[in-house]
Amino acid sequence: MPATDFFHEASSSGFYPDRDQLHSMDSQARELELEAFQKHVSERFQDLAAAQADELLSVAWVRRLLDIFLCCLEEFKIILFNNKGNLNKPPMDRYVSDFLERSIKALDVCNAIRDGIEQMKQWQKILEIIICALDNTERNFGEGQFRRVKKALVDLAIAMLEEKDSSSTVTQRNRSFGRKKETVKSFSQFRSRSWSLSRSWSAAKQLQAFSSGFVAPKSNEITSTNGLSVAVYTMNYLLLFVMWSLVAAIPCQDRGLMIHFYVSKQFQWAAPVVSLHDKIMEESKKRGRRNTCGLLKEIHDIEKCARNMNELTDSIEFPLKEEKEMEVKQRVGELKTVYEEVKHGLDSLERHVREVFHKIVRIRVDGLDSLGRRANTHD
Repeated sequence: MPATDFFHEASSSGFYPDRDQLHSMDSQARELELEAFQKHVSERFQDLAAAQADELLSVAWVRRLLDIFLCCLEEFKIILFNNKGNLNKPPMDRYVSDFLERSIKALDVCNAIRDGIEQMKQWQKILEIIICALDNTERNFGEGQFRRVKKALVDLAIAMLEEKDSSSTVTQRNRSFGRKKETVKSFSQFRSRSWSLSRSWSAAKQLQAFSSGFVAPKSNEITSTNGLSVAVYTMNYLLLFVMWSLVAAIPCQDRGLMIHFYVSKQFQWAAPVVSLHDKIMEESKKRGRRNTCGLLKEIHDIEKCARNMNELTDSIEFPLKEEKEMEVKQRVGELKTVYEEVKHGLDSLERHVREVFHKIVRIRVDGLDSLGRRANTHD
């Protein structure tokens, strides 16, 4: 018996599902996959939103945010792969194209954030100078040590002030991920940005452009795309929220947090994401945080320690009394704690940002392949 006749007979007798049954099974599998994606996104961000107030916007918290985003992005990539035959059909082609366009803006934000991390590493080196000058229990404190500390504190204040003012001028462009490091001779050069960013590039304007045009899929579009449009819309919003959070936390060119941020409560993940957005906005409005170069907890700790050390050095009179020596050691201890947090946190954070960058590049290339537009890829 020919194989085709055998399959037809087996299908008719119930041994194999017919085409309608296969289509139904595919639809059920797709529906379960999409429901699972929405559920996982919701659960992950609920866990992130449950963090304690003192954990919010710390280096550890930002790393968790990026870990969650990478998990969501990987799951989204699998969904696109499993449904790549439907991506170039309207209206899905429009939704996918919109995501790919926004991904370009996300890559620029990642580059700007990477430079902000480099700037913080320079602050870390200045903290090390202060610690080395005063962290010596074998001899008494001398005037020379405190002169070095005062100079380092001035350098730190200038470096952080330059970053706050980076929205006005940018002296020289820096590099994107993967480019060789360059020798830098002044703090102002660290305000330079990625090769992919122009001197007039603005994080605030980028986020505003990023957040414009968000429209939730209509019921007929959800039906015609078998729910795929909802997955793309979800990933678009997560991309916006993560990039906005990075700009809020880390120094970058022309920061600005005022964007149109609205998402319908019909999405499972809406409540935790909106809650996190509101908490970060509240943090940005607190006294002492309004004019900061970044809301990262460790930046606040650096500013606080530097302020305390400045007040201490201004009150120093020689020879030092025992009480004042104890205060110096206490301040140095506080500074060492902050230094260690920054030292161990920034390298890991930079790796996370780099991984996000490359993951977005890969999913963008895959998406362009699915739409048959590989030749137009941004990277």
